[in-house]
Amino acid sequence: MKVQVCIIGGGPSGLLLSQLLHLQGIDTVVLEKHSRDHVLSRIRAGVLEHGFARLMREAQCGERMDREGEIHHGFGIAHDGVLDRVDLVKHSGGNSVMVYGQTEVTRDLYEARDRLGGKVVHNADGVTLHDLSSDAPFVTYHTAGEIARVDCDYVIGADGFHGISRKSIPSGVLREYEKVYPFGWLGVLSRTRPVSDELIYVSHARGFALCSMRSQVLSRYYIQVPLSDATEQWSDDAFWAELKRRLPDEVAARLVTGPSIEKSIAPLRSYVAEPMRHGRLFLAGDAAHIVPPTGAKGLNTAASDVYYLCQAMTAHYKTGDDTGLDGYSDRALARVWKAQRFSWWMTTLLHRFPDHIPYDQKLQQTDLAYLFSSETALRLLAENYVGLPF
Repeated sequence: MKVQVCIIGGGPSGLLLSQLLHLQGIDTVVLEKHSRDHVLSRIRAGVLEHGFARLMREAQCGERMDREGEIHHGFGIAHDGVLDRVDLVKHSGGNSVMVYGQTEVTRDLYEARDRLGGKVVHNADGVTLHDLSSDAPFVTYHTAGEIARVDCDYVIGADGFHGISRKSIPSGVLREYEKVYPFGWLGVLSRTRPVSDELIYVSHARGFALCSMRSQVLSRYYIQVPLSDATEQWSDDAFWAELKRRLPDEVAARLVTGPSIEKSIAPLRSYVAEPMRHGRLFLAGDAAHIVPPTGAKGLNTAASDVYYLCQAMTAHYKTGDDTGLDGYSDRALARVWKAQRFSWWMTTLLHRFPDHIPYDQKLQQTDLAYLFSSETALRLLAENYVGLPF
């Protein structure tokens, strides 16, 4: 097979880039290790920045998102027994976020690729990248017991943190920055009405909590737990009881509980790989950077990578201008590090760390009190939460 761009990874980043490039007349193929059903079974966050929603519309994938997604004009932060609200519209210059599950984003993108006859190869095992420093890279993979080959001009690595793309960059070239947090999030999905029309982040002496949702009948809740915990240790009753302890009384009183339909513990880490380009290989999304879920920047930061890559590839193929390709890594990383800073700040603001001393706890309380006493602090929070410009 010969295409202009070979994309490794059939998650939302790879599919969105494939769709946008297709609309620009650029030929792509997406290679995905797993089946479509497996990809669509992944439970992920669902808070979309306004920039991500705009990209979905540009990709002709936004109709169902705009019909079923919920616009959120703010969110709550519970601390010291009170619930304060961050007015995103007021403090960000009129912007908001959309709650729409990542699984639904992926489903919409798959359907869009189907409509346009896009090439997506599932169950592509043993993907290997070749000759990335040459002007004729190619990719091989195993399918139906045979080795298949894709010749291309460029390779996009959108295959996540554990994928092969980043590992194909020589160790002497790759620089890695990582922070591992000493706790995880125990998440429960339930067919219950959300406790609030907007997300509620909770800072509590017993640990962080988050009240989120997927729809008006599907709720997602999280509590901070030690990394040593396992989901088997947490019955549904134990989870709901602990969540209620961390919520303000008026919120806990209206919490609707029910059987969990999914339960998992996610560790928290911050990670950045530099550079995001090596020869004809470009990294995007989790292949290059990971953020804690606090602040909902993971998928949204991947969207800015996709935006920059689409611009750069379009300029290359339509006008022969390689400025965007040559500057991609620096441009993408500048925004990545801003998202890293914001996610780190939100995480340290709201979580309890095992090595916290009373001094640290007082600073945390002071930071939260200052946040809601300062229009400038609220503006900084809001403009980062709704998404910095691409």
